[in-house]
Amino acid sequence: MKRTEFHQLFNCTGPVVIPVVHVLDAEQTAHNIDIALAAGVSGVFLINHDFSVEQFLPIVRDTRQRYPDLWIGLNFLAVTGEHAFPILGTLASKDVRIDAYWADDACINEKASVESQTHAKRIQQVREESGWNGFYFGGTCFKKQREVSPEHYGVSAELATHFMDAVCTSGLATGIEADTDKIKIFRDNIGEHVLALASGITPDNAAVYADVDCFMVATGINRDGDFYNIDKQKLQRLLSFTNA
Repeated sequence: MKRTEFHQLFNCTGPVVIPVVHVLDAEQTAHNIDIALAAGVSGVFLINHDFSVEQFLPIVRDTRQRYPDLWIGLNFLAVTGEHAFPILGTLASKDVRIDAYWADDACINEKASVESQTHAKRIQQVREESGWNGFYFGGTCFKKQREVSPEHYGVSAELATHFMDAVCTSGLATGIEADTDKIKIFRDNIGEHVLALASGITPDNAAVYADVDCFMVATGINRDGDFYNIDKQKLQRLLSFTNA
């Protein structure tokens, strides 16, 4: 997808802010979604940091039932698209719409040609066969995955554009800002493809990343010392920048 189309989808000229909810249970999830909706966001990501995908799915189904029109993305922690897309296809067949999947690792091999991206191609095939037609955010040079040398950031980013809707990168760890040189390299090498950033965004540093298309943010908008709950003032401050 072109970045202009992505911004039009969310009716946002600046970076699209998508709060990330670290899910505990259905009620905590709904509480945070209500805060996000009251602030004016267009969608949320839900992540299962503390339990299995099997335990996560009933909460996902409950959340979709409560919010039938909300743009909802999922991240199954440490699960690639190869294993996630069939699950999403099953949900779709049962009228549980999931709008996006974010994989921490899109399995891009920076040392191989686009034709030789064996694992990424397998994920692409599984996606096509799954029956799920949502939006794919693929982690590239991403935190806690196989380390990629900075000299290979550019080629990794360009390769990623062939296999996903949004190229998603990060800083070194959760809550850690991404190096601005890294972001510039990604932007320069993916052209008009969608670029998402998934760590270290706060209301205070957002301006530094103005050329990113999507902020997937949790720590930077959560209550101080709280991994699980959004601070509505922080979220409103971040949104005021991106909508300026």
